[in-house]
Amino acid sequence: MPAKAKAPAAKSTGLHAVIGSDEGMVREEALKLYNQLTGGSDDGFTHEVIDGIADNSDSAFDICSSVVQALQTIPMFGGDKVVWLRNANFFSDSVTGRSQRTESGVQNLQAALESGIPDGVRFLLTAQGIDKRRSFWKFIEKSAEVRIHDRIDTNRDDWQEQVASLVSGMARGLGLQFDGEALELFVMLAGEQSQQIRSELEKLDLFLGTQRRTVTTADVHQLVPLSREAAVFETGRAIQRGDAAHAIQLVDHLLEAEESAIGIMRASIINTVRNLFLARLIMDEFKAPATSYNAFTAALNRLPEIDRAWLPRKKDGSGVNVYPIFLAAEHARHFDIESLRHIMEATLKADQSLVTTGLDHRLILHRLIVEISAARKGAPKNR
Repeated sequence: MPAKAKAPAAKSTGLHAVIGSDEGMVREEALKLYNQLTGGSDDGFTHEVIDGIADNSDSAFDICSSVVQALQTIPMFGGDKVVWLRNANFFSDSVTGRSQRTESGVQNLQAALESGIPDGVRFLLTAQGIDKRRSFWKFIEKSAEVRIHDRIDTNRDDWQEQVASLVSGMARGLGLQFDGEALELFVMLAGEQSQQIRSELEKLDLFLGTQRRTVTTADVHQLVPLSREAAVFETGRAIQRGDAAHAIQLVDHLLEAEESAIGIMRASIINTVRNLFLARLIMDEFKAPATSYNAFTAALNRLPEIDRAWLPRKKDGSGVNVYPIFLAAEHARHFDIESLRHIMEATLKADQSLVTTGLDHRLILHRLIVEISAARKGAPKNR
């Protein structure tokens, strides 16, 4: 989800943490904060940047010891000092993170921070993951200025709205705005990765120059390539619409970008066929309406738990992942349930062929897409 910055009020100005699964945003925010804390000058002697990537528990212990020593060492020439533990990977719930040796090192670091660091010394921590059940996180959350940047979860119902909000904010920072459907198109092409989004926005910024600051759909089509995530998503949507030609074009694009055929099958086609089948079954058996997302969700929530148990769950386990099934429902009405059963069998056979035979992978995917499209009743729905 978009960056969440915890309010720094009443917290120590000497402790800072930038964490989250969005590696690009964490790196960008941390570098900006480091430059701010150091005043933009680093002579190589005053401040210390310590690599936090540990190969094992002994390495994690040694890193913690180095940080404690750095925190307790006054700069040679006086003045303020910043100690940056960068990209620490041993605070997460991993084999290294759970080891007694690592925990001992982390406890020593926490004790040093709790006892108070010298005046003028500031500590900056960056990490992609921290086990929030542990005392170290609870101390950091309570005592430090924390900024959290997590990647947007594309399994959430509102992920595209979240990406659009992120894109709009970044665009405003560059003095750009989107015209008409240009924002929706940009989100579809660029995907949800913050680094990719920023890169494409900077490209648009340079292309438009100072005379024009409004991005049009033509600009987006001309400059923004289709991301891997967007191509996978749109392949599934094309299959649902019965647009075999476009689906095959997207598959070829992914294969030429060195995406594996098995990856395409499992990330896009299998999920698409499963969602079509589930949507059709839900509409037939439980009379869930396909015209309203809220009504569709309410119908599923009224089902007994035993009937909901076989539905796909959200990544965090919080409930049924309704949105992709609802998106499929619009198109599932163009398939009968027996056709979808046959398509599921054909899809699983094609997946097995990719794994166990030497047949041409491109041809296997093409034939399957044509077979799925042929089972759709009515003319394909245009993009």
